[in-house]
Amino acid sequence: MKVLVTGAAGYVGGHVIRELLVHGHTVRGTVRDLSAEDKTGYLNALGDIELAAADLTVDAGWDEAVAGCDVVLHTASPFFLSDDESKLVEPAVEGTLRVLKAAYRAGVKRVVLTSSAAAIVNTPAERYTEDQWSDVDACSPYPKSKTLAERAAWDFVEDKEMELVSCNPCLVLGPIQSDRLSLSVKVVERLLGRMLPAVPHLGFSIVDVRDVAIAHRLAMEIPEAAGQRYLLMSGHLWMKEMSALLKERFGHQGFRPPTMGLPYPILWLAARFDAGARSILPDVGKHKILDATKARTELGWTPRPVQDSVLDTGQSLVDRGILKP
Repeated sequence: MKVLVTGAAGYVGGHVIRELLVHGHTVRGTVRDLSAEDKTGYLNALGDIELAAADLTVDAGWDEAVAGCDVVLHTASPFFLSDDESKLVEPAVEGTLRVLKAAYRAGVKRVVLTSSAAAIVNTPAERYTEDQWSDVDACSPYPKSKTLAERAAWDFVEDKEMELVSCNPCLVLGPIQSDRLSLSVKVVERLLGRMLPAVPHLGFSIVDVRDVAIAHRLAMEIPEAAGQRYLLMSGHLWMKEMSALLKERFGHQGFRPPTMGLPYPILWLAARFDAGARSILPDVGKHKILDATKARTELGWTPRPVQDSVLDTGQSLVDRGILKP
């Protein structure tokens, strides 16, 4: 198939492109600026791909980008921490609708949307599956943006002859393809680079970026996936467990990941001045149980162990010289 991948220069987008090329699909990727060598150079090195200029905030370029494509994999979305909803919510919702409208005009058969577990888990539950939706009134800006963008996508296709599938990954780790780090990879960077003096009692459900790419391909290829949401998760680790893994693997090279716990009162104090600390404060000490059975059974998806994802993330940071002892 001929596939358009939006957000080609992103962490997930780059791995999705590689996965598609390996399996014989023809790929066109969108980037905001074709002249930005730091964002396009490594994409061209992945294989024979076509790049097109398109920006989620404007209409120009999208009809040309989707022209002739069978499927769109919409991986592009703003991902950063901010207390300002306008910087996240509107670009995510309007950008998603802009892509879907262009795809519909072009007669695209299916769109696979990269949503997030954040669109699922921000509501009380004992166990989280694809049946849940986050309560936007209780969400910080990022999960609110992902929830509203995904809901807008489902509303858009409800009465149209175009199929939609959503992939909802949790914290995405795994090897990087460029020196531009996603917010999720910075969790490992801060531990391995000892940028944190101590470790907060914080846990993450984790999925490998390579497995996220595989899930996107399967969601695109399998006919029965149409109209479904797929929660993507491999396992759960506390930050202290992640740090211990990194210390065991990289300690002999001179790296010293922190192992001491960070007391909650200190984190609470930091949250008064730092948006990142504020964003994690409500999740300290909580272990949300995510169930990815549906992706495993319906897509035949088998993710790798989370320990491998953490260590491979650290190894790629070292190999690229981003972290040194």
